[in-house]
Amino acid sequence: MTSPQATPPLLSRAECSALRGLAIIAIVMHNYSHWLRHIVQENEYQYFQHNVDWLSRVLVHPDGLLPVHILSFFGHYGVPVFLFLSAYGLEQKYAVKEAGRPYDFVRTHFLKLFKMMIVGFVAFILVDQITPGAHHYAFMDVVAQLGMFNNLLPSPDKIIWPGPYWFFGLMLQLYIFYRFVIYRRPWTWTVGAIMVCWLLQVFCDSGGETLNRLRYNMIGGMLPFGLGVLYSRYGRALSNRAYDMMMVVSALCIVFFSYNYQLWYFVPVFICSFSIGLVKLLGRFPLIFNHFVWVGSISAALFICHPLTRKILIPISRQGDIYTGLLLYVVASICMAWLFRELLKRIPNP
Repeated sequence: MTSPQATPPLLSRAECSALRGLAIIAIVMHNYSHWLRHIVQENEYQYFQHNVDWLSRVLVHPDGLLPVHILSFFGHYGVPVFLFLSAYGLEQKYAVKEAGRPYDFVRTHFLKLFKMMIVGFVAFILVDQITPGAHHYAFMDVVAQLGMFNNLLPSPDKIIWPGPYWFFGLMLQLYIFYRFVIYRRPWTWTVGAIMVCWLLQVFCDSGGETLNRLRYNMIGGMLPFGLGVLYSRYGRALSNRAYDMMMVVSALCIVFFSYNYQLWYFVPVFICSFSIGLVKLLGRFPLIFNHFVWVGSISAALFICHPLTRKILIPISRQGDIYTGLLLYVVASICMAWLFRELLKRIPNP
């Protein structure tokens, strides 16, 4: 008697890797573009109406820097895609196996994050100190980065350096929350967590420090993370036409919702649905799709090393050769990421 075939996953391994590729490209390009003068700034941790108005002006009167403006404003939304994929992967894994004791679970995931973080952090410190504009590290800032709790300190955007490394503290918080609150509990726990985190933000001053600190932590990342859990448990495969429609509608909603403070909170929902639709579309073009899969395979290394190449090469763009500096940054980051990936392979997993 033959056993029934297992239901194929909603997202294959290749599609998850391609999604990581799309997300890391957006993040890497954003983290370069938004450091340039006269480029549209994003609404990531806070909502500033003048940034949206600025985007409107460059869309109505586009110039040669339009791609850089768009990457600067929207590129940070690669982070919700990573949060969505992390939660999706956790659910796919622990739906069929035990997560183990909470202490062991948290320890294992802390060490996995630490393995990536420490390699990039040490390399960045050395580069930062021998290039102009070196950051002044306070003792507690370093301890907090090593412990990955610097998100919890006051004014995190001023003490976390390199800036993208706030993500490690965010992921650690979500791993802990997943194991203690969401793991193998009814969907109401996940939906309840999303609602509570939304309510904690919705009454904040749109440009205030309270909102800034909340969004540096798991409160700001719970929506896409919770969606990843729910999608893994209850999602359904769609037709190609439905995925295409989902992508188009999601793109329109991303733009429309970005123009209103209250609707802005829900943009990550449509970022995730747009990304899924896009990767399903790219899957019909294997040559293009495989390139994103490969970039996804080096996404972790690319994330930890791109602050180094940015610090070294961004003066080229600041001096006026914007696209030359951007091209050199991309080439150098990809090559360094390949080297970092080989290094990480040689560091034992916890």
